[in-house]
Amino acid sequence: MIERMETPATSNRQVQKMFSDIAPRYDLLNRLLSCGQDQYWRKRAVTRLSPQSGERFLDIATGTADVALEIIRNVPKGAVQVVGMDFSEKMLELARQKIDSLDKANSIQLECGSAESLPFEDNSFDGTTTAFGIRNFFNIGRSLREMHRVLKPGGRCVILEFSLPRNSILNALYRFYFEWLLPKVGRLISKHPSAYTYLPETVAAFPVRKEFSSLMQQAGFMNVTYKELTLGIVILYTGVKQV
Repeated sequence: MIERMETPATSNRQVQKMFSDIAPRYDLLNRLLSCGQDQYWRKRAVTRLSPQSGERFLDIATGTADVALEIIRNVPKGAVQVVGMDFSEKMLELARQKIDSLDKANSIQLECGSAESLPFEDNSFDGTTTAFGIRNFFNIGRSLREMHRVLKPGGRCVILEFSLPRNSILNALYRFYFEWLLPKVGRLISKHPSAYTYLPETVAAFPVRKEFSSLMQQAGFMNVTYKELTLGIVILYTGVKQV
């Protein structure tokens, strides 16, 4: 179990170190622990983003760039630019290797940075995406306001995040898997003592559905919607910056 930190900076450093430590096995564990569903969830998010030729996107907490690459694949005949940003240099190293192997370096730029202070000018992007990262941000409200700030008027924000099923039977079954089996398998493969205990803890504490939608609205987003995927295990949130 990760200890509660005394300061935001300390907390960010320890979470950053945790993700850097598990980076080499991050993709493998994503596929294994989600039974391959993580790829489906990302495809749904990018479909909802609806990228068009000539647009520019920011993928926050890009990890190993799965969403960034999916955006590029979604516009096969058009030029689209994606900036993938993460606070873990180790994750970005792996993302760079993956991007280079697929010959997509001309379409995807990687940056190291924090979601609470995005290093981009106002009205810079046509869309922002965040997949399974926002619950790890120290200040969710500030991060959402930053996403809103860097979007162009009419720009789309798409966020994927874990949740717990609302059905009581499914919830009990999923909690058994999520809180007991997943940490054991994650610890065995990642060799990290706490990363996959941290995961269910953050999911349980994260505001979901109407509560998170309200946070998006407070940050300035309009037409905020959410859709449950895979029986409510994951939720796809969307919002638009007013024109």
